[in-house]
Amino acid sequence: MKKDVVIIGAGPAGIFTAMEMLKLGSRKKILIVEKGKAIEQRKCPKHTTKQCVNCKPYCHITTGFSGAGAFSDGKLSLSYEVGGDLPSLIGPELAQQTIDYTDQIYLEFGADPKVEGIGQTESVKEIRRRAIGAGLKLVDCPIRHLGTEKAQEIYYAIEQYLLTHGVEILFGYNCTDLIVEEGVCRGVRITNGNDSQEILSDHTVVAAGRRGAQWLEGLCAQYGIAHQAGTVDIGVRLEVRNEVMERVNDVLYESKLIGYPKPFKNKVRTFCQNPGGFVSQENYDNDLAVVNGHSYKERKSENTNLAILCSHNFAEPFHEPIAYAQKVGELTNMLGGGHILVQRFGDILDGKRTWQKELAQSNLRPTLPDAVAGDITAAMPYRAMVNIIGFIQAVDQVIPGFASQETLLYSPELKFYSNRVKMDGEFRTNIEGLHCLGDSSGWTRGLMMASVMGVLMGRKLA
Repeated sequence: MKKDVVIIGAGPAGIFTAMEMLKLGSRKKILIVEKGKAIEQRKCPKHTTKQCVNCKPYCHITTGFSGAGAFSDGKLSLSYEVGGDLPSLIGPELAQQTIDYTDQIYLEFGADPKVEGIGQTESVKEIRRRAIGAGLKLVDCPIRHLGTEKAQEIYYAIEQYLLTHGVEILFGYNCTDLIVEEGVCRGVRITNGNDSQEILSDHTVVAAGRRGAQWLEGLCAQYGIAHQAGTVDIGVRLEVRNEVMERVNDVLYESKLIGYPKPFKNKVRTFCQNPGGFVSQENYDNDLAVVNGHSYKERKSENTNLAILCSHNFAEPFHEPIAYAQKVGELTNMLGGGHILVQRFGDILDGKRTWQKELAQSNLRPTLPDAVAGDITAAMPYRAMVNIIGFIQAVDQVIPGFASQETLLYSPELKFYSNRVKMDGEFRTNIEGLHCLGDSSGWTRGLMMASVMGVLMGRKLA
């Protein structure tokens, strides 16, 4: 099979590449290869079973059209300061211009016109004053909240737009290899059961998402694709009652706080805040269970959850940060018998594990019912745990009650985007014809910035 452009992965970066090419009138033949299913066929059985059944061959929350974005909290960060390091590659001005342009596309496909986190200037100033007093930096970023269930509707509309305008999508096909000859990428090899194909193309776009970061890292090593080990984030998903977060939720919706707690002074930050949301489980390859959070438009809980992530930058000779994070996750899964571990913050400070009966006695009830009470400190690296504890105590000065006895910490929360592919501002790698986009490339983190990278790639290919 021969195509002008083949795109690996139907996440935001891949689908916005194809969409922008269509919008610019391109007549090039575009093929998207996606190992998962069409969005209307993606179903998580946990709503029925009430516990994760570890779907095979992949988790439907992380894999399929629109990637993990369709089943996540569905938030679009509308500032170039949030969402990864793409602005350092293309410039802040172009990044913000493209965010504004991409946001309009989401609105065209049904996104809520309401923008969270704007219009309360004095209240934001007061929160910032408290953050400064606690040694933290507040990044107030406007947020467009799609909602987990509404995001699926929006991406379904985008899926149908691509199909009706001539984009071919192969669902259920796994990309196993690139075809690289004499420093030029000629296409890809894909499989679906016993069916194996070679797809030749002038341009190959790898947009495999966080789930595909390790796979891409292996290809970089195999074919000499210039890359470097980037930052890996290891942390927890924290949950408190809505009453604790009420003021910040109302003013900012998502409080993006950054700190460098002593004694190690690693960067620690909040991420993916879900007012009235639900803690969730995602499964990656090798049965690795990681924690995440969802926030629906209509369905609400009594709790707010958010990630607290500690950034690790490793020096030579170590160059396997993704594998390092996986080992942390595997150890935590081992302690939880294959489930997510949860522990009360007060128990961590007291040096004891949490028992299930203690969770039942708290004001705060876990929104992840099959999480196993235990001791996350038995698996979390000392440096990361000390940083997280110090950060939580600092945030408590901004949000009283944040560091209460019954605050819940779920583990492991891991972000797999540490392999960074070296590219120029045109998204060209050192392998001719090969482009790498989105979270798997190491340049973006989240829906909006991955979508932006896709838009810019589409303009270059059109």
